[in-house]
Amino acid sequence: MIETSARPRFGAPREPKTTVDPGRGLVAVLDFVTVSHLRASAFLVLVGLLFFLPGFFNIPPIDRDEARFAQATKQMVETGDFIDIRYQDEVRYKKPVGIYWLQATVVETAGKLGLPRAQVRIWLYRVPSLAGAIGAVLMTYWAALAFVGRRGAVIAALMLCSCILLGVEARLAKTDAFLLFTVTAAMGAMARAYLGWQRGDIDPDRSWIVPAVFWTALAGGILLKGPLILMFIALTVIPLAILDRSVAWMWRLRPLLGLPWMLLWVLPWFIAIYLRAGDTFFADSVGGDMLSKIASPMESHGAPPGLYFLLFWATFWPGAPLAAMAAPAVWRARREPGAQYLLAWLIPSWIVFELVITKLPHYVLPLYPAIAIMTAGAIERRVLSRSWLARGSAWWFAIPAIILPLVVIGAVYLTRHPIFLAWPFAAGSLIFGLFAWRLFDDNRAEASLLNGALASLFLVVAVFGVVVPTLRPVFPSVEIARELRKVVCVGPKAAAAGYHEPSLVFMTGTDTLLTDGSGAADFLLGGSCRFAIVESRSERAFASRAEAIGLRYNVAVRIDGYNFSQGKPVSIAIFRSEGTQ
Repeated sequence: MIETSARPRFGAPREPKTTVDPGRGLVAVLDFVTVSHLRASAFLVLVGLLFFLPGFFNIPPIDRDEARFAQATKQMVETGDFIDIRYQDEVRYKKPVGIYWLQATVVETAGKLGLPRAQVRIWLYRVPSLAGAIGAVLMTYWAALAFVGRRGAVIAALMLCSCILLGVEARLAKTDAFLLFTVTAAMGAMARAYLGWQRGDIDPDRSWIVPAVFWTALAGGILLKGPLILMFIALTVIPLAILDRSVAWMWRLRPLLGLPWMLLWVLPWFIAIYLRAGDTFFADSVGGDMLSKIASPMESHGAPPGLYFLLFWATFWPGAPLAAMAAPAVWRARREPGAQYLLAWLIPSWIVFELVITKLPHYVLPLYPAIAIMTAGAIERRVLSRSWLARGSAWWFAIPAIILPLVVIGAVYLTRHPIFLAWPFAAGSLIFGLFAWRLFDDNRAEASLLNGALASLFLVVAVFGVVVPTLRPVFPSVEIARELRKVVCVGPKAAAAGYHEPSLVFMTGTDTLLTDGSGAADFLLGGSCRFAIVESRSERAFASRAEAIGLRYNVAVRIDGYNFSQGKPVSIAIFRSEGTQ
């Protein structure tokens, strides 16, 4: 059986080589921060801010999911109705209310503190995702302490913090970063109960921390994304129950008291939405959203099994090369309690996601902490593979060498500007990626990982901090809203034809009418201080209807851009009425 203090044994440790470590400066930082839990936690929070803040404030609303979540929250704040979830006049019952409450709390607090135009500042809606991402990093550290030492736990948390996928989700105002926080907290609590039972520790009745974390995390996860968190729990418990022929360890989580505690948090809103909408919410969220993704691709996101495995090498970079090298040792130790629990966390849920028809990269994000902890255990025990898998260390250099030229060239093509500010950061990413690759051996894996993390940080700054905010053609909604703010009339109203992205509604107002070309002409005729936002493909219908009703209009401005959610260029004219003929 595994001893928590001794950590899981992924194989026999090897004697370290007596070589000078070129990454000793970075390793010295690791030595300093792992002296205490306080230092380690403060370090991880600081690193999380460094990784997640570039671009956080100045990347415009991203279509479509982020803008839909933000707009639904905005309507809650505008109406004061925090029970129902709506996007304009349509109900939005795909997810429960948790993320909307978190976002609304931030936006309302900012407004009360005097921040102007708080309701249309997208970064405020992203604050819960930022908090959830940093919380997930800290929870990975806490969960890892059940399996490895403090140093290994920091390495596991750093691997998660620096991975590309979490960096993306931390900047999006939706559920997934905060869901990762709740899942990691629940799985870490469950790991402590399981490993304590395996060791035969006496269950201290006075300790309520682990059960409280577990059931509170379950409640939070359910309010964020319904029963998905329960799937992760069930698919971990079932294989453990089969292998151990017992689930007695679950009693350490005090379900007789924990379950009522969870229901106390969860049931009030579910009862309120049932009284408001009947069974519509449950039909839409479970049947219309969750179950339909299993059988058919949603919004053209279908893919065959194996996609997540392929995406893993990019989305878990820079930890992915080490994860590959750790895999043989982890598999050899699969019957040891620590590795057994982590594999039960990872494998069944991964298989389910590979079999589900609808696939999006972030679906497997709650499984990445398990991979990070297993990899950290192999690093700590110095049992990384010396086989051909070690050649994967070149991947530290390959990712920035592939991604950064594509991003910079694409940005130059779209903006017609060289974006010189991104070049030093791109060079830094390539340099540290090269260091991580060329200096790697299994006794200096920590130094290579830290160099890889620095390569990831420079890549993040170059892409999210510099390039993406400059891509004005990709965010036409921002330009449209800016033009409407220039008008001198009181209370401008708008109708959109052909361009119906949620970011437009978020930026221009909840009452923005989404219609066709003819409807936009009728709208323009209906009063003063009105504007028609017409995409070029709808202009003919607009002009025909305007002529039929005698509408005289002029072009206030024309905006050319690219609708990346549909993958096509757009040309949008803003028309203003001059009266009738």
